[in-house]
Amino acid sequence: MFNGRSMQKSAFSMQVLALMVTWALTMIAQPVLLWTCGQAALAIGMSWAVVVQAVTVLVILAQAWGWKRTASLLALMTMLAYLAEFLGSQTGFPFGKYHYTDALQPQWAGVPLLIPLAWWMMLPPSWAVARLIVGERGRLPAFAFVAALAFTAWDLFLDPQMVAWGFWEWETPGSYFGIPLVNYLGWLLVSALITALARPRDLPLTPLVAVYAITWLLQTIGQGLFWFQPGPAVCGFLGMGGMLLWARRKT
Repeated sequence: MFNGRSMQKSAFSMQVLALMVTWALTMIAQPVLLWTCGQAALAIGMSWAVVVQAVTVLVILAQAWGWKRTASLLALMTMLAYLAEFLGSQTGFPFGKYHYTDALQPQWAGVPLLIPLAWWMMLPPSWAVARLIVGERGRLPAFAFVAALAFTAWDLFLDPQMVAWGFWEWETPGSYFGIPLVNYLGWLLVSALITALARPRDLPLTPLVAVYAITWLLQTIGQGLFWFQPGPAVCGFLGMGGMLLWARRKT
């Protein structure tokens, strides 16, 4: 899909390929869980999918950077993502007023511990897409902004789906399929800030972009065909797909 010198350090290891297959199968299994085990099984199945995807991204980075550097980044991202979610759910800033239900466990101070992993599993793939777009020598502000766009495009899928599944609730439903538009400004702000603080370099672009592209494809099919949310499916398809097309045109 992508080529050129910017795709260096792009090899897929057998471990990464095995994790990607496991993650994809876990995602594909979600409708089966609903049909066979009911609504309560979705929280368990979704949690496993998040964990497997986060581990996949972790291994991709660790194989390129080593575990010490990867662990340092993981600690920084986890702390900042949790802080943003805690402030958001307690104060309404910067996402708008919402709260998590009891569906996702365990929780600490009202925030499911799974939530920072969601940032971990998709922000590095968004960095890879942004790096293709702005180039290796792109300035940090431009890189952080484009990475935030790529990351926020994923939430065009995510938020309507998670609200429909009862994982969190908005105090005042908004105009984007029940999601307040301020939520997306919050996603842009926080993801750009984390990116600027992390300053990721020497990203393993091909496997990370593959994670982004597979997420785009599976979310489009899942929400469009199985979860009966054609509106978010189309918007997410255009949002994440637009970022991938932009990256493709730059390589």
